[in-house]
Amino acid sequence: MTAFSLTFARLLADRGRSTAWTLSVGALALGGWCWWAGRVQVTLYEISQTARIEQAAATYPIQSPISGRVVKTTLHVGQIVRSGEVLVEMDAFSDELRLRQEQVQAQGLEPALARLRSQVAAEESARAQEQRAANLSAEEAANRIHEAEATAQYAETELSRIQALAWQSLVAQRDLDKAEAEARRLRAAATTLQSAARRVPQDQVTRDRERDVRCERVYSEIAALEAQRHTLNASAQRLSYEVECRRVRAPVDGRVGESAILRVGAFVEEGEKLASIVPSGRLLIAAQFPASAAFGRIRLGQLGRLRLEGFPWSEFGSVEGTVARVAEEVRNGAVRVELAVESNSGFRGRLEHGMPGTAEVAVERLTPLSLVLRTAGQWLTAHPRRASWATADS
Repeated sequence: MTAFSLTFARLLADRGRSTAWTLSVGALALGGWCWWAGRVQVTLYEISQTARIEQAAATYPIQSPISGRVVKTTLHVGQIVRSGEVLVEMDAFSDELRLRQEQVQAQGLEPALARLRSQVAAEESARAQEQRAANLSAEEAANRIHEAEATAQYAETELSRIQALAWQSLVAQRDLDKAEAEARRLRAAATTLQSAARRVPQDQVTRDRERDVRCERVYSEIAALEAQRHTLNASAQRLSYEVECRRVRAPVDGRVGESAILRVGAFVEEGEKLASIVPSGRLLIAAQFPASAAFGRIRLGQLGRLRLEGFPWSEFGSVEGTVARVAEEVRNGAVRVELAVESNSGFRGRLEHGMPGTAEVAVERLTPLSLVLRTAGQWLTAHPRRASWATADS
């Protein structure tokens, strides 16, 4: 009875002051929250759990171009390689033997070709000399013809004079016959010289034709030897290519990111992956986002960051970046987004290719009230049956 009296007395003494204070504080808190929800803007992020550091240049896989047995290898993870450096050599002994055989046979044809070309050059030189000799012979024959013509004309003139004297019976018949015989002999000699002069160019044409036949025969032999040499050189080039295929070279400068375990004597199949080269160059952040989060929301120039696994962001910080490229097609159910790493990134560590983490991209800024309304709308869209039940109950 006493306790009830005391409680009743306190209720009579309380005139609503504490209730008023409580309501005032609640009203102020509610007003402050409403002001914050309607005026203050917060950043909305899209998050990808599948992200990592990559080289800006694509990683180059190294595959075996041919099946064979390994005779030499220098591959190991972390190895710094230069473009064109031989990383793996496979057995090419038989091909190298055939290559040397083809090269020796091709080189053996060179002396025969040189001999035949010298023969052709000698024939052409002889042709030129014969033509010069023929020209001289023709000139000499022309001079002899002129000399014989002059002598024959003098004999004919002398014969005419003797014939005139013979009509007058001033010359004996014997002298007349002698003059006629001499004139005929000299005219016949001049005719013979003319025939010999005409025969000089004809003889030269005959000799030229014979020389052309010999040269054509030599040219045919040269063509056959050159065809054989070209065939041998082509075969040597093919064998050289096959030998080169058994030397696996680095396609670019970089570092061996991963490598198969190869030992001397191991057999590799054609197309088998031997290693991968991570090219040297700048780094980027590569992340995979759902299509609904990437298309229309993630755009070039937006800021983002990567929090690396194994490197607590409170201790090491995060890798800052800017959206540089957004894929236009979905691949394996996700959209690839690339972020360029900022030079002044606050990450306190060394970045390397392949480091995984969680990527965040700031897509927009909005008020908490808008975010609540958007979330409610998404929930109603995702649960249409519950929304209809709530409407029916009301």
